[in-house]
Amino acid sequence: MAATFLDVTNEVLREMNEVPLTSSDFSSAVGIQQHVKDCVNRAYLDIVNEEPQWPFLATALSGATDPNYGNASVETVAGTRWYTIKPSSTSLTTDYGYIDWDNFYLTTIGVSGESAPYTARNLRFTSIEEWKDYFRLSENKDDADTQNYGVPNRVIKSPDNRSFGLSPIPDKVYKVWFYAYDLPTELSAYGDEIVFPNIYKPVLIARTRYYVYQFKENPQMSSFSLEDYKRGLKLMKLNLMEPTPGYFKDDRIRFN
Repeated sequence: MAATFLDVTNEVLREMNEVPLTSSDFSSAVGIQQHVKDCVNRAYLDIVNEEPQWPFLATALSGATDPNYGNASVETVAGTRWYTIKPSSTSLTTDYGYIDWDNFYLTTIGVSGESAPYTARNLRFTSIEEWKDYFRLSENKDDADTQNYGVPNRVIKSPDNRSFGLSPIPDKVYKVWFYAYDLPTELSAYGDEIVFPNIYKPVLIARTRYYVYQFKENPQMSSFSLEDYKRGLKLMKLNLMEPTPGYFKDDRIRFN
């Protein structure tokens, strides 16, 4: 079971020789107890914002059909170029926190009514500047010309980062897969769980101590806590973000 907001707050309070909180008085905390709660949240957001692609921020398990497809998908509509990345989102604050634009994948597998042979291809990311310079004038004319619709081979990011476009315009329904990561949210209730495994809780404790000791005007202990945090965060990144060996690749045939 993951550690809760109350667990972490009380661990820091005990270390500071302060009175721990209970589930009943957690929401009404004042003074140093409330400050430690604030510091836990600040430290928590520091960690989750350190890497937008933390695996524990993934919006879902990779692909319902195939793990390599992605963890989120949007179905296209024939004749429509632009799609909201997160259809259920109403504003930037509820959008995904991060999108891997280098891993968009288009397929007809999983589309209602489709059967073998299926269409499947990687979508090359094209910046909005490149698309405007080389494709926009000709492809905007395609909006009213169904003969120029086809199987998309490029994905375009909208200027506001909330939508993606396909080029050429889809001629039918396809499923577009990609990897999405959620925005971290602040801890609020006493039972809110930390999103990362308990083995990395000391990293959160160290960062919280850093802020609390600053408040207590103890620069030496704050400095020690910062070093503990940096060392723990380095191991956290090594274990969660870089578990595989590095290598060079040639992607000249990737999109063929």
